[in-house]
Amino acid sequence: MKKMKAVRIKEPGNVEIIEQEIPTRKKNEALLKIKYCGICGSDIATYTGNQPFATYPRIPGHEFSAEIVEIDKNGFGLEPGMIVTANPYFNCGKCYPCSKGLLNCCENNETMGVQRDGAFAEYITMPIEKIYYGKGLPEKILALIEPFSIGYHASVRGNIQPGENVLVVGAGPIGLFAMISAKLKGAKVYITDLKRERLNYAKKLGADDIINSTDENLKEKVMKITHSNGMDVCIEAVGISDTFLDCLENVAFSGKVILIGNGKTESSFNHSVLVKKELNVFGSRNSLKDMAALIDLVSITNMNLDYIVSDIFELDDATKAFELLGSSNKTAMKVLVKF
Repeated sequence: MKKMKAVRIKEPGNVEIIEQEIPTRKKNEALLKIKYCGICGSDIATYTGNQPFATYPRIPGHEFSAEIVEIDKNGFGLEPGMIVTANPYFNCGKCYPCSKGLLNCCENNETMGVQRDGAFAEYITMPIEKIYYGKGLPEKILALIEPFSIGYHASVRGNIQPGENVLVVGAGPIGLFAMISAKLKGAKVYITDLKRERLNYAKKLGADDIINSTDENLKEKVMKITHSNGMDVCIEAVGISDTFLDCLENVAFSGKVILIGNGKTESSFNHSVLVKKELNVFGSRNSLKDMAALIDLVSITNMNLDYIVSDIFELDDATKAFELLGSSNKTAMKVLVKF
């Protein structure tokens, strides 16, 4: 059997480049050659030991672009040579949410790179039904569609409306994609973070204003922007207690809080604030329906997402990419590994 290289997290803090056999596709699967793979926050959580769902050893990665190498005739128009991406979530089809068609809420979901091995390998196999043709998008940009869909799904969940004031808390890649998605809905979008470098990315990508909460009082700035009303929508994109509480404090009465940050910390708060403000609080998970629509949207609008990619590493330097994102200096944005 032919061998290929793969990136594996052996245990927290230990990333290694390994060799293993190229996978053999099964019926209704395609063999894909990976082009680019992005490092998600969940991959870093696995690397640092803070991913609540991961087991070890684990090949990470679920944000990728690839070339179809082998595929049978199919009803999706997919052929060898096409550049594609794929839906990396595997639902059980048997639980209560699945029975209602809410596949992204599957109780037994397995995400590539978390509960099952992911795309940080030169070749992978994927079910044909999960593959999306890239419609001419550059390979690098196509690898951003999955994380973009997380932010986009949040805007759909919260039913963001034109003219609403939206605050995104956290200017990491997912926060930036949430910001862009809210802008596409016609909202006025503000974003806050502790890192000036990240906020500079947000400004380039179209934020109406940025709030550096290291230098500025977040509450005072929000009250000034909204004429003391508070934000119509707050999107939490960090996953820690303090940022969740920031959202509760800065959202308007009758407003909406959308949670997309994923973490292991607990939050203590007086739940009467939810009653007093009559808040709508939404959890927002992965999305199975938005990826194809986003490929069309990015293609049609010629959206420039290059600013989100701060670093590209070659496969043999993948360990350095994880070290960069796992360090305390979290100013890097979306980091890709080129295969």
